Amino acid sequence: MHCFCEDDEEMKYLKVEGDFGADPIWCDDCGSNLDIEEIPLSQPLKMNLMKWARQYGDWIDSNQDQLKAKAISMEEEHNRLGQLLTEEVQKELGVNHNVHFTPSTSVNTFLISL
Repeated sequence: MHCFCEDDEEMKYLKVEGDFGADPIWCDDCGSNLDIEEIPLSQPLKMNLMKWARQYGDWIDSNQDQLKAKAISMEEEHNRLGQLLTEEVQKELGVNHNVHFTPSTSVNTFLISL
């Protein structure tokens, strides 16, 4: 795993977070988006994380620049699954890493911007 920290070999703090076009695991110190293939996780968990990441923002109709009808529940479900996946990442990486989940707040952000 490589990031922009001075000592990226000692990377201990990670976060799972969805974003458009990005892998779902980040260094929580410097904010680098990490290549999921470099993270020592099982292949099934990597696949589930990438599937989850591709669904980020599905609650937004980008063509119309508006939220979809069930945007709130879609984002809540995305966050629920993200939390479960984060717990699996923590289990697989063990005590040498501290992994937390950053939930999406794009629905609230979108509503505030209106």
